[in-house]
Amino acid sequence: MPANQPTSLRWQRAGRAPLVVLAMACLVAAVWGGLLRLGVQLPTPEHGANWITLHGPLMICGFLGTVIGLERAVGLRTWWTYLPPILTAAGSLAMVAGVTAPHPVWLVTAGSAVFAAVAWRVVALQKALFTLLMAIAAMCWLVGNVLWTQGWPFNRIVPWWIAFLGLTIVGERLDLNRFTRPSPWARPLFFAALAPCLTGVIASAWHPLWGERLTGAGLLALALWLGWFDLARRTLRHPGLPRFMAVCLLTGYVWMSLSGILMMRFSPLESGPFPYDAVLHTFFVGFVFSMIFGHAPVIFPAILNFTATWRPVLYAHVTMLHGALALRVMGDLLDIFWARQWGAIFNAVAVALFLLNTVASVVIPPKSQLKRPPIS
Repeated sequence: MPANQPTSLRWQRAGRAPLVVLAMACLVAAVWGGLLRLGVQLPTPEHGANWITLHGPLMICGFLGTVIGLERAVGLRTWWTYLPPILTAAGSLAMVAGVTAPHPVWLVTAGSAVFAAVAWRVVALQKALFTLLMAIAAMCWLVGNVLWTQGWPFNRIVPWWIAFLGLTIVGERLDLNRFTRPSPWARPLFFAALAPCLTGVIASAWHPLWGERLTGAGLLALALWLGWFDLARRTLRHPGLPRFMAVCLLTGYVWMSLSGILMMRFSPLESGPFPYDAVLHTFFVGFVFSMIFGHAPVIFPAILNFTATWRPVLYAHVTMLHGALALRVMGDLLDIFWARQWGAIFNAVAVALFLLNTVASVVIPPKSQLKRPPIS
């Protein structure tokens, strides 16, 4: 690291890696709790932590919320923008360690509140549709977390968390697509898709049945819009990393559309029944993790300031993720327990393989570099 960099910037860069490690710890605990929930024989936490019940919040707030908050802070390079990932990571790690509510939940909620302030600060710096959309997404996360502090059941909070992640990702895709020549139909069709999604999320707080059906219709409409207008349709023709990212994105949009269809069909969402599991995992695993897998070769190097090498082996964890999820969803919809369980196990293997491949892309040099003759 250059010595002439400002002290604040050096401190920020030094603090990124620990936050990523804490986010990964939340990811491991969340996956572990999900497997325990399905009866997989794994050691249970000895300190009384309820990883089974907190499986979803650890994944959404502890892992995804922390990583998204860190990504935003890296872009702004201001010390206070690092408060959201610090707070969400601290609150989530307290849950992992077995600290009982309400203190960890309030820490996570405080992190989401500061993150909302960061998002609106971005809007003030750059007034654009994608920044506004991501600020609305941040508000949805905050509302969902406030409902959590008030003791609302997770099945009633889920629409708000879905809106947080869904609109954040859609906003990021809008940011990238603004460099292309838009179709005259793109923007009106986008607003037509966005309206039922946001209306449904808000309505779900008072009328879960119709609110969730509207949310599901909005998710389906947004997925179709992304599938047609997103830049990924063009980059699919280019080999290497662009094609890999496009494959991840387009398959993710398929899972997002399926999640919307299932939400419309099985609303209101009730914790426990298999269709509830299918709705959540088609979105949070099929859609969100497809986005993570596709953007990881770009995002993690930017956060941690390293260079990664793209390799075709990255398709391995992507293929395993989608195959395992298809098995799990089949088990959910046909009430086949072993399919649900093995689908979850192979999804966990896919996440582990993703982490290994990501590390390998950093520490193992490309073949061209290995074969390069020494300089005399």
